[in-house]
Amino acid sequence: MSTPHKILEKFWGYNTFRTPQEKIITAVLEKKDVIALLPTGGGKSLCFQIPALLQEGVCLVISPLIALMQDQVKNLTKKNIKATLIPSGISQNEQITLFDNIKFGNYKFLYISPERLQSQFIQQKIKELNVNLVAVDEAHCISEWGHDFRPSYRNIALLKELQPNANFIALTATANDKILDDISKNLKLKAPVIFKKSFFRANLAYQIFNIEDKLERIIQIFKKTKKPAIVYVNSRKKTVEIANFLNANNFKSSFYHAGLTPKEKQENFINWLTEKTPVIVATNAFGMGIDKTNVGLVIHYNLPASIENYVQETGRAGRNNKKSFGVLLYNANDVALHQQKTANTLPSLLEIKTVHKKLYQHFNIAKGELLERSFDFNFIEFCKKYNFPVLKVDVILKILVNYGILEMSSNYNKKITLTILSSHKAILNFSNNNRKIGHFLNILLRTYGGLFESETKIDEFLLAKKASITTTQVLKNLETLEQNNLIKYTPVTTESALTFLVPREDDYAINKFSKEMKLFLEQKKNKTTNFIAFVKNNKTCRSVLLLSYFGEISSENCGICDVCLKNKLAKKSITTKEILDLFNHKKQLSSKEICSQLKANKKPILIHLQTLIATDKLVINQQNKYQLKEK
Repeated sequence: MSTPHKILEKFWGYNTFRTPQEKIITAVLEKKDVIALLPTGGGKSLCFQIPALLQEGVCLVISPLIALMQDQVKNLTKKNIKATLIPSGISQNEQITLFDNIKFGNYKFLYISPERLQSQFIQQKIKELNVNLVAVDEAHCISEWGHDFRPSYRNIALLKELQPNANFIALTATANDKILDDISKNLKLKAPVIFKKSFFRANLAYQIFNIEDKLERIIQIFKKTKKPAIVYVNSRKKTVEIANFLNANNFKSSFYHAGLTPKEKQENFINWLTEKTPVIVATNAFGMGIDKTNVGLVIHYNLPASIENYVQETGRAGRNNKKSFGVLLYNANDVALHQQKTANTLPSLLEIKTVHKKLYQHFNIAKGELLERSFDFNFIEFCKKYNFPVLKVDVILKILVNYGILEMSSNYNKKITLTILSSHKAILNFSNNNRKIGHFLNILLRTYGGLFESETKIDEFLLAKKASITTTQVLKNLETLEQNNLIKYTPVTTESALTFLVPREDDYAINKFSKEMKLFLEQKKNKTTNFIAFVKNNKTCRSVLLLSYFGEISSENCGICDVCLKNKLAKKSITTKEILDLFNHKKQLSSKEICSQLKANKKPILIHLQTLIATDKLVINQQNKYQLKEK
């Protein structure tokens, strides 16, 4: 008979569980309802995957992110464990085939979005399955006090009626006591057993520096720290630029972003994993499923989106329990851009209503009508047609999906990307010999800088406007340039599949959720405010602040964050004799050099230096450095 330990070793190759995985698995196998609050990297998935494998039937996994579902299905399939999900836009006949395969094909996991549970057909099909467990991932989404409230999560409780014999496990990495209570009530859990693992990381030093020359500081850091590292940046272009910069300074680096081909991603990831290139520069596309225990350093070159993102990404360091560092570099411009981005992307309720109404008009859907089929949807074309700002529409579509009004595949805002493969000379020769397309090529090069250095996103509508041609002709021109080996061109091969889940009711459909939407938008603003306050903080221990944010009360300082280290230096008593002794070894010193030598704060040092000048023991020379006064 199999046991949790045997399953763990057989499929995952581990001998022991992390605390408190084994206790959670035992409670699930005892058919108890469970809530598990585990920080990022705490191994939440195993807490439902192992008990599901030990029982007859299928585990139903509710997850909010298509990408995460696809990733987990892929990982389970690699282990020869049968898992599947319901793809967007498939017909009812295809759904019937899928559920027959699950029922008769010994599938162990079915991943499904909470929005899918609104379908009565899906509900009936789930009722026919032998479900051994319901796992609710990102369970904080069920609470309006959570950082990513999704009303569709409130419908998950109906599974209690569809599958009365299946127990529930709700998993989250970010929840306080109020949210945990909401999870229990809204999922109708029966006397749930709650497991909470502290967010405190004794070995992880959170260090935040207000600095202008970030590249110089990165070089200083890597000269001191020789451990495997991740550098997070906010654009694909920066991943390439900073990786090249580090390589030029003899720090072996690779880069990673969503625009790379699967082969490039795999190669760069393996190079980092095997430490052929110990440093990887990445966007936040890099992270899901990473389990490299000896990462000693995570650097944020740009501000992450929120405290949750910051904790999640820095949490990839020090999983071997050895001393590690989470370093964030910022300046006043970063803060201004972060605040501006929030202002530019968060819509008003009126803007949500307007975009929602135009979506129905775009597809000629009459009031009261609901067409139960998917529509091909070109995101950029829609924004251009109605003169909507792209960033806001992106957020609005996600809100409409979150509130169960729409369902969309995840590739709606992807763009064409290309890189120049040939030299400047070859491009010039081609342009001179092919006048018609040469004109287009010149416009392309003038519109987008950096095409010779890295892969760049292209807006075909903008190019069409500038060249006075159709978007179809733009695509033909790009194909021609690729056929002549001048560019590497990645077209957007599929449009989004958009499905309307409710009849057209215009403002009324939004008004039903207006209170919750306003709260959701307000929380988004608060997240920016909270994060900026956390970054600018220079008085309270970083760990104490983070624990407080996630509902843990702690008065014990970590002792290793930048604030704690600064406070230690401030308390350190320096004597004038210690300062004078330094000049026995060096004739002249700046105040910065004195602070560094004595490992002390600048303020008390300057007071001592002023005293030493006033008493004629030190003078300031022409190089603006201190030296002993000649007698």
